[in-house]
Amino acid sequence: MFWRKNKMNEVINFLKENPIQYLATVGLDNKPKVRPVQFMTETNGKLYFCTSNEKPVYKELKNLPDVELTTASPEFVWIRITGKVNFTDDLKIKEKLINSSELVKGIYETPDNSTFEVFSIEGTAVIADFSGEPPKEYKI
Repeated sequence: MFWRKNKMNEVINFLKENPIQYLATVGLDNKPKVRPVQFMTETNGKLYFCTSNEKPVYKELKNLPDVELTTASPEFVWIRITGKVNFTDDLKIKEKLINSSELVKGIYETPDNSTFEVFSIEGTAVIADFSGEPPKEYKI
């Protein structure tokens, strides 16, 4: 477990150091959609993000939970996370997200806000660059 936690820390640190990520989904019109999102927190080895159930992205994720997420550092090291979205109603996790971001707290105010949706992405994270070194791959 120690090894897995250290590997997960590389992914978490990269996301925190590069706080604007881009989430790709399949739209309800079957066309690709990409929008900026922000990693919120990790709990029990899961990476959590949030949205509103009033946004099109929520409906897209419910319809087809397969996603890719990416971001790059100023040095052009990038991460690509490929996986499936899983929504949670766990109020402890929602509270952790609310308390981790003033922006999220300002929008949703409380963890039991009826529009506040929290999801994790489970799959694979790959960190790569143009160094010629092989990419680093992590199960998330």
